[in-house]
Amino acid sequence: MGAGGLAVLAGFAAFGGLVAALAGAYGLRQTRRLTRTGVRARALVKNPPGRAAGEVPPPRPLLQFTTDDGRVMEIVCPAPSTRRHPLRDGDRVSVTYDPADPRTALVHGRERLALDRAFLTAGTLIVALSLALLAVALLVR
Repeated sequence: MGAGGLAVLAGFAAFGGLVAALAGAYGLRQTRRLTRTGVRARALVKNPPGRAAGEVPPPRPLLQFTTDDGRVMEIVCPAPSTRRHPLRDGDRVSVTYDPADPRTALVHGRERLALDRAFLTAGTLIVALSLALLAVALLVR
C-alpha cells in the first residue's frame, strides 16, 4: 500500500474514531445533565399492546410515569431489559426525566456509563492512532 492509500485509510479510521468519541461524549453529557437537572419519578413497566400470551417480551418495554405537571407519559425504555436485570410487565422503576422534554428519561441503575466511556476512550485512541498513521504516511512520501 502506498503513502496515498495509507493516508486515505488513516482518514477513514480517524472519522470513525471521531464519531465513536462524540457518541460516547454525548451519552455521558446527557446522563450528567439529566442527573443534575432532571426530575425523579416512579415509572410502571408495560409491555406493548397486541402481544400474544406466550410471545417473548420486547427488549425495550414501555415506561409509564406522571410528570410533576400531571401529564401521563408513556415512553420506550431507554435501556434494554437484560437477563441479569429484567424489566417485567408491572415492575416499578425509578426514572429521571427532563422537565422540558419528558420523553428524554434515564432509568436509575441502567445508565450504561461504562459503554459511553468505552466509546469515548476507543474513539479517542482510534483518532490518535489514525493521526500517527497519517504522520507515517506523510513521512514515507
